[in-house]
Amino acid sequence: MMTNSKLATGQLTVLILALMATGIGQSLVFAILAPLGREVAMSELQITSIIAVSALVFALASPHWGRLSDRVGRKPIIITGLLGYTVGTLVFTSVFYAGLAGLLGGTLLYGVALLARCGQAVIMSATSPATTAYAADNSSTEHRTRTMAKLGTANSMGTILGPAVSGALATFGLLAPLYFAAALAASAALLIWRQLPLTPQRDLVPRHLRVRLRFSDRRVRHLLATTVGLFVGFSGIQQTLGFTLQDKLDLSGIQTAQMTGAALMVSAAFTFLVQITVMQRVKLEPGQFIRLGLLAMLFGAVLLASADRFPLLAVGMAFIGTGLGLTMPSIAASASLAVAPEEQGAVAGLVAACPAIGFVVGPISAGALYQVHPALAPVFSATVFFIVLVLLVLRERR
Repeated sequence: MMTNSKLATGQLTVLILALMATGIGQSLVFAILAPLGREVAMSELQITSIIAVSALVFALASPHWGRLSDRVGRKPIIITGLLGYTVGTLVFTSVFYAGLAGLLGGTLLYGVALLARCGQAVIMSATSPATTAYAADNSSTEHRTRTMAKLGTANSMGTILGPAVSGALATFGLLAPLYFAAALAASAALLIWRQLPLTPQRDLVPRHLRVRLRFSDRRVRHLLATTVGLFVGFSGIQQTLGFTLQDKLDLSGIQTAQMTGAALMVSAAFTFLVQITVMQRVKLEPGQFIRLGLLAMLFGAVLLASADRFPLLAVGMAFIGTGLGLTMPSIAASASLAVAPEEQGAVAGLVAACPAIGFVVGPISAGALYQVHPALAPVFSATVFFIVLVLLVLRERR
């Protein structure tokens, strides 16, 4: 195994740059999908269900990719995911181009868009578990939480830069950011191919020794359940944010994409700041970080439920970002440390699947509640955060 210092100065940098590319791409999609969907006459529930159903596909595929990376190595699986992201984004964008041009419409447009996004999710789900497992392979136990926090900065930086790029490119049309995301993922695949070393043959797990870790495993099931709940609440907020801004501030489609991007950028900036400061300097148990993060997200959701102006909404998103920065590296590190070395790919696949499961439930639930009353979406998220926090506290007491 390589040392943690080698990973920090070489391989980790490559992983961070590659993950930044996918982070930028995902934040671009989240920033523009609400106004783009409305431009082609999709309902709020149809728009959020595209994310939700494709997230279910992602959740089902991710553990399989994680286990496969144990057997064939991390590098080829990471590249597969990035190339799948590139092609899938181009197909997804082409579908909406046909919708804007009047070539597709109604239920047919929705069905084709959903199919394209699901096809993309099957392949792009390979990148996250293989990347996390690669970092775990090459970091010592005492540095695991810090390493995962550094890895988490990649998604944070991507989410920071993504909205800024989205706002700038949206002036050329709502599809321009998506084409940019595809080009970025292709560049990341090339970077991984040229710069990341292969997993040594001696560290691969033979086919007959593959570990089939399950969600019900007693060592990690509470961490997996926490992650699912965390992202049920977060995705509910994220996927209705564009509707909230457009309706409360009376914005156009392009203005909505720009303001949604700005709000997501605030959230990601605080996630990034927490990961490079608190997570690197403050010595707390992972469970303590998780509980503090849930408290921050609960407070942020309460603020969003009452926000009627952008500054207050931005403060709420800052608390949401702070909570994500505290919780996700702690969960990833705790899960990695709870299992054996030959189970790293398997557990990384399970952890990577949990946010996707959250995105199955959260957007549909919040989207349906938003159509009843806009304030119900963040109230739903706040309730989920509260329940998860209470369950964690009760578990600690037991």
